Amino acid sequence: MSSKFTPRGGWRAKLEKEQEPQVVDVTPKIAKRFGTGKMLIATPLLVDNLVRQVPQGKLVTIGQIRERLAKDFCADSTCPLTTGIFLRIAAETAEEDLRAGKKEITPYWRVVRDNGSLNERFPGGVEGQAEHLKEEGHIIEPGKGKKPPRVKDFEKSLQRL
Repeated sequence: MSSKFTPRGGWRAKLEKEQEPQVVDVTPKIAKRFGTGKMLIATPLLVDNLVRQVPQGKLVTIGQIRERLAKDFCADSTCPLTTGIFLRIAAETAEEDLRAGKKEITPYWRVVRDNGSLNERFPGGVEGQAEHLKEEGHIIEPGKGKKPPRVKDFEKSLQRL
């Protein structure tokens, strides 16, 4: 299940939009939250390419993706807002590809939050992500209160990027 919103030209057009990554100076306003130095504004394709490296049965966190991208571009950090948006674009594109009959899609469901919790913004919500992860052998712990479900002992399944 995908979101009700589909951008003009489809999700693949957003994923493959021609753009360059940028390394920018962290402004004083955001330095309070993310520290000083250089921040990478990645691209959807860069995020997608990292997610494609995660093998079946393994997981990565959003934080790992951000750290790897920052390292690759000699930045101190990677923008968390745009990284989340680009991850969503990769996920929606994967679902679009699946509906088009493609077999090899980006395994976006293997990306969990830094605490192992599932992402409600992925296609199909946490239920869809949980279903994929269970198929790959992960145990999903139910959410507590407003907290989303999470992968049990997710640290044991983390892939190095």
